[in-house]
Amino acid sequence: MPIITNIADLKAIYRRKAPKMFYDYAESGSWTEQTFTENTSDFAQIRLRQRVAVDMSGRSTASQMIGQDVAMPVALAPVGFTGMQSADGEINAARAAEKFGVPFTLSTMSINSIEDVAEATSAPFWFQLYTMRDTDFTSRLIERARAANCSALVITLDLQILGQRHKDLKNGLSAPPKLTLKTMADLATKWRWGLGMLGAKRRHFGNIVGHVKGVSDMSQLGAWTAEQFDPTLDWDKIAKLKEQWGGKVILKGILDAEDAKMALKVGADAIVVSNHGGRQLDGAISAIRALPSIMDAVGDQIEVHLDSGIRSGQDVLKALAMGAKGTYIGRAYIYGLGAMGEAGVTRALEVIHKELDTTMALCGKRNVTDLSRDVLLIPEGFEGRWQ
Repeated sequence: MPIITNIADLKAIYRRKAPKMFYDYAESGSWTEQTFTENTSDFAQIRLRQRVAVDMSGRSTASQMIGQDVAMPVALAPVGFTGMQSADGEINAARAAEKFGVPFTLSTMSINSIEDVAEATSAPFWFQLYTMRDTDFTSRLIERARAANCSALVITLDLQILGQRHKDLKNGLSAPPKLTLKTMADLATKWRWGLGMLGAKRRHFGNIVGHVKGVSDMSQLGAWTAEQFDPTLDWDKIAKLKEQWGGKVILKGILDAEDAKMALKVGADAIVVSNHGGRQLDGAISAIRALPSIMDAVGDQIEVHLDSGIRSGQDVLKALAMGAKGTYIGRAYIYGLGAMGEAGVTRALEVIHKELDTTMALCGKRNVTDLSRDVLLIPEGFEGRWQ
């Protein structure tokens, strides 16, 4: 077993084990991938202030996200196709998150269903909602999440229209994979993945197949999903969804201060500063670059979280020091899941926790809730000077 000391170690194992179409699905952005790349490179521009001769005993990374106690302010982000990265992927990721003491968010486009994850775990998880043209299906999704005791509804706002991801189109991304000559040649080298999938609970989108009239197999599902994302989603519809849910609501996909103000206006409990991991509007600014203006606009009135680009505990610390109350990892835990299943997700969380704790100490802070801009060296003009 290789010694794993960082997220890149897990990524290397994941790349060897996962079928190409699913590795490419996780490790890509839209169009030129400029935003996907800058999500991580912009974090690297921020430097840290080392402080010494400070009592570093009794450190704590414990915090809260939307009133929920967390071992560290890091949630597992909603990621579609997770159950194709590794057999029973959503179930294993949720179990790892529960044991570690951080939130897990289940995607609408998950392989394991809401009910599958609820049956396999005891801690309430969060459910991410894509709004669909089929309003009856959307309403039933919300009711299913309520019946499963989900503790928050995460409404994604930045996928009314699907951004073009060249690799997914060229690979013929599907769940389960279509057995073309190209796909079969790749799968022949990924026999461990294939053996795991033989015993998987599901190999299709569990929240959709069997829950939509007329959709019973992959050929029908592909046509349905291509037409179902709701391009008419607006703030009035978001307010109605919030009212229908009746519990904690997190709005994901905010990248502009004006949209953050609108999220505040509809009464969201938290917002996620996010560009969908660089998978939607290529050419948009990175999440960490967008964070300061959003904090200035609404940061003292609503809980602000951040995703897109986090690959280490140092990235988590930088986001928290700039004002975020919580962060999300997607690719970082998918690397672990694809590499080692549930144990890999746990290892990813352990790596990020150690990096966060160690960096916090070397910056002179004992409690994660005490982090502020005074531990950072931010380049002049970091937010950008745009006309």
